[in-house]
Amino acid sequence: MTELRNDTGTHLDASGFATLLVEEREDRLAVRLHRPEVRNAIDQAMVDELHVVCAHLERTPKILLLSGTPGDPEAGTKAVFASGADIAQLRERRRDDALAGINSGIFDRIAKLPMPVIAALDGFTLGGGAELAYAADFRIGTPALRMGNPETSLGIMAAAGATWRLKELVGEPAAKQILLTGKVLTGEDCLRIGLVTELVEPGTLMDAAHALADTIAAQDPLAVRISKAVFHAPREAHPVIDTLAQGMLFESQAKFDRMQAFLDRKKK
Repeated sequence: MTELRNDTGTHLDASGFATLLVEEREDRLAVRLHRPEVRNAIDQAMVDELHVVCAHLERTPKILLLSGTPGDPEAGTKAVFASGADIAQLRERRRDDALAGINSGIFDRIAKLPMPVIAALDGFTLGGGAELAYAADFRIGTPALRMGNPETSLGIMAAAGATWRLKELVGEPAAKQILLTGKVLTGEDCLRIGLVTELVEPGTLMDAAHALADTIAAQDPLAVRISKAVFHAPREAHPVIDTLAQGMLFESQAKFDRMQAFLDRKKK
């Protein structure tokens, strides 16, 4: 991987990015996949830039919003989140490339970010694009969403998280139907099986994603970070990890301030 260094303290300098559009606020980072000429196919350059984003968010924890290219009715173009890995690059990769876990590595890093990740999904969200969406904590879709893993039709498997994340998200029967038959789900299908939490119209997709980010941002950031970390801890770590984490939070100033504010409001 070519190392990119576009981080300037608390602000991510994305001016050198070629595949991502970035908007940064005090409490969130909105990242739009931007290779519309190839339906946002995930190539090595995009992977490298996503690693830079992750490095920044690991140092400066913020909510991450992931989205794709919106549709343009006037131009007649359809929305797309990501149509999958770049097939031209994928065709040339061999065993050692697969063993390097190029996409699984970045998706796992995104899943483990300190603050929640929200994926705003419209249009094609296939293959590696679907696996990127599975790595998010929240998924919001539109009726035009088309999500699935057609890898077996190309002679490979979904190896960047789908074989285990999808089962955790929707259960074994639905996961097998997606992975072993190449079934592409509609937005309504995704909502029915719980793969997305809500469906909104394309024009309000980013508003819905930011509204969810607003709700998260209104919570205590440390409590959110620790809750996410504890949630993803292995079963055998519970309940000890819950008790230790709560002990840490009980000493935070935010706990005293927020509880006192609650009591003050109750008196009114």
